[in-house]
Amino acid sequence: MRVVIGGQVDKKEVEALVKEHGEEITTSVKSDVEAAMAIKSGQADIYVGACATGGGGALAMATAILGKDQCETVSMPGRKPDEAKIKEAVKQGKKAFGFTADHKREAVPLIMNALLNK
Repeated sequence: MRVVIGGQVDKKEVEALVKEHGEEITTSVKSDVEAAMAIKSGQADIYVGACATGGGGALAMATAILGKDQCETVSMPGRKPDEAKIKEAVKQGKKAFGFTADHKREAVPLIMNALLNK
């Protein structure tokens, strides 16, 4: 699985959390536009990103480039990640996931587990 890390904050920390889920996962940190284009062109499989709101800086470019139907806001201020909603988003084939930076330690494992166990 090829995962690109976009978003506005904590990219290296998010990358480290993704890498904890197995050696078969490759990661690269990119700008939001580059990360979304990597998904669109087939150079990457999954986009994850963090920002302050979970959907703005984390997913704005992914939404613009990939379309809203490919993106999922996993958490927002005051709304923690929900495992069932993440599993449903993965089941629907969504490829871009955004979350608030303060939820990264909860969001990334839930996203990665849902992807690896689909």
